[in-house]
Amino acid sequence: MTQEKKKARDGFSSSFGVLAATLGSAVGLGNIWLFPYLTGSSGGAGFLIVYLAATLLVGLPVMISEITLGRQAKADAVSAMIKLAPKGRPWWLVSVFGVLAALMIMAFYTEVAGWVFAYVFKAIGGSLLSTDPKVTSAAFDSMVSDPVQALVWQWVVLVVIGGILLMGVSKGIEAVTKRLMPLLFLLLIVLGVRSLMLPGAAAGINFLFHPDFSKITAQVLLSAMGLAFFKLSIGMATMMTYGSYFRDDQNIPVTAFRVMSADLFVSLLAGIAIFPAVFAYGFAPGSGPKLLFITIPAVFANMPFGNVFMVAFFLLASIAAIGAMLSLLEVPVSVMSERFGWKRPATTVLNLVLLAVLGSGCALSASLTSDVELFGMTLFDLFDFVSTKLLMPIGGIALSLFVGWVWGRDRFAAALSNGGTLDNGRLVGVVYTVLRYVSPLLILVVMLKGLGVF
Repeated sequence: MTQEKKKARDGFSSSFGVLAATLGSAVGLGNIWLFPYLTGSSGGAGFLIVYLAATLLVGLPVMISEITLGRQAKADAVSAMIKLAPKGRPWWLVSVFGVLAALMIMAFYTEVAGWVFAYVFKAIGGSLLSTDPKVTSAAFDSMVSDPVQALVWQWVVLVVIGGILLMGVSKGIEAVTKRLMPLLFLLLIVLGVRSLMLPGAAAGINFLFHPDFSKITAQVLLSAMGLAFFKLSIGMATMMTYGSYFRDDQNIPVTAFRVMSADLFVSLLAGIAIFPAVFAYGFAPGSGPKLLFITIPAVFANMPFGNVFMVAFFLLASIAAIGAMLSLLEVPVSVMSERFGWKRPATTVLNLVLLAVLGSGCALSASLTSDVELFGMTLFDLFDFVSTKLLMPIGGIALSLFVGWVWGRDRFAAALSNGGTLDNGRLVGVVYTVLRYVSPLLILVVMLKGLGVF
């Protein structure tokens, strides 16, 4: 790559922009939608403890390695692995799997984001405010089973994401995330305070923070590991892509730890906002994917200006979804535009059309294509299974092995210390050891268990 091309390549313009964009990738519907419903269906606090351990032993080290490889190469994910790997070794396939995982996740994630977008307008109409589980459940079920609504809202999501990506990295991704992420934190805090004021809220807090270790099963371990990967955007080349936009003076370990901590904080805020309401109004904590959509209206139902706050919540939940989707779609866009020399606008539109086609099957899985199954799964569930239980774990294992056994400690240490300007040798040693021996084994065990091998 020539010096001229390096100068022409877009990137993040400030340290706060780096943090906001990376946090925007990690903090999304995984925190507000996926974390509460998996915690609810997995027994509460025990799941939270396992998730925290999985994040520290797997999520954080692999995240640091991905960002480091991306910044070192200053290229799209496929080009990065070609540049950094020994000649003739097909390590670039790791990034190809990441691209496929990003596309498959976007295919069903855009549908979930569509539900959130739709709830913004439903909340404006005032039809959602109710503490009756039957009312809120019926509103959600009628929406997801309507093929027209499912497709239209998914396409709305794709248009919004495409419009931001067309503005570029610094003026699009960075500008959006660093202005809107703080608003999400603020509203979640307000919502949590309101939820704690509900009668019977203590039972929800007890469920979230008082562990029952008898409920920690192999399935709980699998779910926690998968959530750690999904929420930190690992194994799908997103962090490698964003890492390529990092400034050379950015402290990667500190940034990654801040992202992990903020990500966990948002998840806990979401849990504090939802579970007190679940127990206060008699909802079932194991209600599954619709838990968010049936409890949030109940939280706001008896609150002054409740409808206004509910509109604001789903609007900002949409913003959280946008941050994660920007990083996912940026992966194939950057690869196609940089590897093949295609113009970014055309590449973005091509990927949006591709996702509209792939995603339509997922969007219609609760209606027109509900009887269409492959390997006993709907298209929504199949894309989820292949991406989160196959491609992402394989990517995580491969990245750990590459850094730990191929790239080597000296290169890793030089990159993480910013060429020796940071005194973080002990930290580098710990992260490197975990990547070399611990992370790949844990990921492999959980992946094989998820595939039913044992």
